[in-house]
Amino acid sequence: MNIDANVVEGLGQTLSQVRRQTLGDLLLRTKERMPEKFALAYGEKRLNYAELDDLVNQTAHAFLENGMKKGDMITVMSKNSLDFVVVMFALARIGAVMIPINYMLGVEDVRYILKHARANGLIASKECAPVLDESSGELEILHRYLMDYDSNEDLPDQLSHWFPLDEARKGMSQDLVNADLDDDDLVHVLYTSGTESRPKGVMLSHKSIISEYMSCIVDGKMEEKDVLVHALPFYHSAQLHVFLGPSIYLGSSGIVLPGASPDVILETIEKEGATQLFCPPTVWIALLRHPDFDRRDLSTLQKCYYGAAIMPREILKELSERLPNAEFWNFYGQTEVAPLATALQPEDQLRKLGSAGKPTLNMQTKLVDDEGNEVRRGEVGEIVHRTPHAMKGYLHDPEKTAEVFKNGWFHSGDLGVMDNEGYITIVDRKKDMINTGGVNVSSREIEETIYQMEGVSEVAVISIPDRYWIEAVTAIIVPKDGVYMTKEAVSEFCKQHLSKFKVPKYVEFTDSLPKNPSGKVLKRSLRDQYEELAEG
Repeated sequence: MNIDANVVEGLGQTLSQVRRQTLGDLLLRTKERMPEKFALAYGEKRLNYAELDDLVNQTAHAFLENGMKKGDMITVMSKNSLDFVVVMFALARIGAVMIPINYMLGVEDVRYILKHARANGLIASKECAPVLDESSGELEILHRYLMDYDSNEDLPDQLSHWFPLDEARKGMSQDLVNADLDDDDLVHVLYTSGTESRPKGVMLSHKSIISEYMSCIVDGKMEEKDVLVHALPFYHSAQLHVFLGPSIYLGSSGIVLPGASPDVILETIEKEGATQLFCPPTVWIALLRHPDFDRRDLSTLQKCYYGAAIMPREILKELSERLPNAEFWNFYGQTEVAPLATALQPEDQLRKLGSAGKPTLNMQTKLVDDEGNEVRRGEVGEIVHRTPHAMKGYLHDPEKTAEVFKNGWFHSGDLGVMDNEGYITIVDRKKDMINTGGVNVSSREIEETIYQMEGVSEVAVISIPDRYWIEAVTAIIVPKDGVYMTKEAVSEFCKQHLSKFKVPKYVEFTDSLPKNPSGKVLKRSLRDQYEELAEG
């Protein structure tokens, strides 16, 4: 029987549309299940899922009306806001690629990302727009939109060439935009934080992201009834794709905060009856030390997540004692896997204290040596993954992509140990291993030891060049408020708990550690700051 080629082509398009699951489809399906459910709040504004979906459609139509199209590279630079979420789903609906940018970056760093991504559209808050203007001078920018800007206000002269998003979508249709999209189309490019080198553009598809959402939901025991506080920056994959995205998928409710201010977080938990909160360890420490921690009613908080950096054992114990109604999860991963890889469940927090847990639902993970051979249980190896979460590669960098996907596995760059039960403990980043006197030392092990001292608020252990030791173990410590510490006391404590070659050769005290907004300590900055210490 002869089948008309046009019929076959049309059938293929129909099946693709019926079977498709993109970020835009995800929101649509949640809206149709529960249109009246409270979706998001930001400041005084609160939207249910029907209202959120309508706003997304109007924004998507505004983009199309002004010539934006599938495949356009659109950077978004802003603190957390309602418009940030709307823009994310509107761009996904028309097939444009969203590139969130760290709002704390300076002009040179932003210029590098814009040029590298070949961006042709900019969306920004009023505060970030001048940085994007100064950074994009050499590029042909076709679209400039201001987020969260009242269209009734007069634009200042320096922003007169920007189009307020609120004005752009006025009168636009609330009908669904039906673009020609595929599950594996590129939807986001997330630039790595660049704590060690130039940031790389991680290419994520709808498929990568949504398969990761399923792992988050199952392994994080997330539910529709959850009420989340979104305090960490959306430009980072942790808050964006481990918490915001899965919560929209489920139909949970979220309170969007512009930043991770401890007093505002604590106030919001009490006011909104929040049940779920994610913070990196640095923010959990700040919450614990804030005077409002014991003044606020935090009894509704049931699900607490940490990640992005190592949680000190003593801090986890204190959190468990002071939040008796809450359960804790450790989420480990990286942007290249969208980003969740492993999870340590609440029942294992004390039994496997310090572990990153087991691979999540859609993850296959093993530990390998430098030749790619799987190491035995209990031996140190590099953590590698196979997963539908995985990125499509690094933008415009096939060589680096080939390097991290060698032997058919994604190579994380993290070193770990897997025990006989399959639990993984992160030993260190390969870059953070310290070669002192020809022996490799884990900076994490030393940090964990120093955290056991009573007066320590934060600590980072780094290496600095040393003529004798090659690399000298160096501890940079932030004492708790009002506590006086001495270098001699730290050294003596370490001698009692560590092998002699692991004891820091240098100890320095400081008021704070440099961090990026996702909470990671910038060890590169510390190494630059203290590199001449061994010569002093």
